[in-house]
Amino acid sequence: MLTRTDYCQRVVGLGTVINVGAIVLGSSIGVALGHRLPERTRVTVTDALGLLTLVIGALNIVAIRDEDFVELVGSSWTLFVVLGGVVIGGVIGSLLGIEDRLEQFAGWFQARLAKDSSSESRERFIEGFVTSSLLFCIGPLAILGALSDGLGNGIEQLTLKSALDMFAALAFAATLGWGVALSALPVGLWQGFLTVLGIGAGAFLPGALIAAVTATGGVLLLGIGLRLLHVRQIAVGDLLPALAVAPLIASLFLL
Repeated sequence: MLTRTDYCQRVVGLGTVINVGAIVLGSSIGVALGHRLPERTRVTVTDALGLLTLVIGALNIVAIRDEDFVELVGSSWTLFVVLGGVVIGGVIGSLLGIEDRLEQFAGWFQARLAKDSSSESRERFIEGFVTSSLLFCIGPLAILGALSDGLGNGIEQLTLKSALDMFAALAFAATLGWGVALSALPVGLWQGFLTVLGIGAGAFLPGALIAAVTATGGVLLLGIGLRLLHVRQIAVGDLLPALAVAPLIASLFLL
């Protein structure tokens, strides 16, 4: 007889559904509390998230030392793979205008739903959507968790990610508003795609390619951290193709 836990493990895609719900819930609580928090508190919380994002990004970059990754491309080439992925991916993303398209989508959505049409409200909504979407989609738990879900190995990673995202969404929404809740849409689409990929080909993905994605994602997370700290507004959206380019470069070593 299946227990409730066993049943949940067999429902492919449930982890992403929980994650989407957690983001919406956290955002709703954040918006409700945001007006009650002083500006200094909201800035401090955002700075804390920025610092934490930098730490997580740095930890992910350590994947360039992954044994499978080093064995495939050599210890002196792992950094080159990540660098090549970021540079080539950045060129592709900037030509496609991914960051601008994300902002345009958020602006279009905000114009149709929000009562406040001021430029400040629009900018906060767009920043909340773009920053949250990038942060929630790029992390290793999003990639590895969704693939694990598709492979039928359980939703523990996505459950953990859901809890983390809920608190992050709460903190972001307290400062940036409802744009954070809209980030649940790209999270659902991205992780849903990865779950389907896990069903079809996850078992055949070499660990080295996953390490390449993780390390490259770490670089992008550093960019998000710098944005949150207002050090530099790096167009991380334009760098998203790097997550596909880096493993493609690594796969050349399989030939």
